[in-house]
Amino acid sequence: MMQEVILYLFIGFSIVSVLVILLNRNVFYSALALLTCLISVSGIFGLLQAEFLAVTQLLIYAGGVLVLMIFGIMLTNRIAGKSFESKSDNWIPGILVTGSLLTVLVIAFQNSTIPAVQNDLSTGNHTSKIGIELMSAYAAPFEISGVLLLVCLVGAALTASSFKKAKS
Repeated sequence: MMQEVILYLFIGFSIVSVLVILLNRNVFYSALALLTCLISVSGIFGLLQAEFLAVTQLLIYAGGVLVLMIFGIMLTNRIAGKSFESKSDNWIPGILVTGSLLTVLVIAFQNSTIPAVQNDLSTGNHTSKIGIELMSAYAAPFEISGVLLLVCLVGAALTASSFKKAKS
């Protein structure tokens, strides 16, 4: 019973933060609301006993990517001297596309069957098994993705910096 209450609290926080993201024009406040949404989704993963996904959600998305976005927004505001606000006049096409996507997802969910769980998920820790597989069988893709992320960060830093190429 208590887990259901906590689950609904996390779902409520997620919905409220998504509404703040959609309806707020200040990009910094939207990024903070996105942080709240990501933490809530991590809590939902934790309640579903998907520890690896919960920790990954916190470390990679909330801890890494979003913090970089917030720092980028704060540095942009400091350089420009005014707050960055987003404005859109495409409400009607957005509502039509969202409604269509929602209809497709609801129909697909109603027509699908969810198989019963064959084993008990509460026994054992799956995080260590995932870690062993990442460092043994999937070491090359794991390292390549790390190098790709490093190249993206260096490119973003060079793009955002005031370093100018010397003219020859």
